[in-house]
Amino acid sequence: MKKSDFAPQMNFLGLEPRFSAFKSSAFAVLPVPYDLTTSYQPGARFGPQAILEASAHVELYDEELDTETYRLGIHTLNPVEVTTKGPRAMMRRVGRVYRDILRAKKFPVVLGGEHSITYGVVQALRASKPGQFAVVQFDAHADYRQEYAGSSFNHSCVARRIEELGVSIVQIGVRSLSAEEKDLFQAKTIHTVRMQDLGGDQLDSLISSVIKRLPRAIYISIDLDVLDPSIMPSTGTPEPGGLLWAPLLKILRPLIFSKKVLGFDVVELSPIPGLVAPNFLAAKLVYRMLGYVGKASRG
Repeated sequence: MKKSDFAPQMNFLGLEPRFSAFKSSAFAVLPVPYDLTTSYQPGARFGPQAILEASAHVELYDEELDTETYRLGIHTLNPVEVTTKGPRAMMRRVGRVYRDILRAKKFPVVLGGEHSITYGVVQALRASKPGQFAVVQFDAHADYRQEYAGSSFNHSCVARRIEELGVSIVQIGVRSLSAEEKDLFQAKTIHTVRMQDLGGDQLDSLISSVIKRLPRAIYISIDLDVLDPSIMPSTGTPEPGGLLWAPLLKILRPLIFSKKVLGFDVVELSPIPGLVAPNFLAAKLVYRMLGYVGKASRG
């Protein structure tokens, strides 16, 4: 890893050195404070720091899993230094650091930042030759445009760019898309579970259907705007009618326990000054997902 790729950092959960040393940690957290292509409300660059700060107040004992996941070791890397050379250069930088995490055999967790960074991650993951894998994208938006605001690497294009890498995508929670995206969905193989299909008694059968559709290995990308603005107003492009906390976990738990998860990201937190609940939710979500991954790996 190059020193120039990093800026100063703080520790996820505020862990003491014996539980956060890189060598002994199972997990590596990578903050990416980037929001150059944000199209509505900027501020996702402050998301990773807000998550890290809120995480210091997350209870280390996980009541759902009856365990203390942090004992597996969680190392927090320095944030990736943002480049002003444009989105493609930033994706290359993210990918370079991510490959170093994979080479060190740590489980990678990326904190965004805007959703475009997932492209750099998936590109690096694919280059590491893990075999066939799919991306599971939790998102209010399709993010499947050819380009937006003059850039094909805009955060609104991330799913399109990932699919062009030859990686299949399953989207969950989509409730906003353009006419262009709708037409492309009809011609492409991308599988989208719309938010309107996730209500009532259909959820369990939909989860089962998604799990059967996916290959053994997956990467999970969570755009926080998949959540309803009533619990997650702090995003750049909020959409009404989203998932709540319990249904999100009801989907994530069987997904993680039934598949080999190669990594995950949590992106698009745009903190609102004085409103800390969304920041805490994001931090708790990261810790809970780490708990699922840790418990799944132990059988």
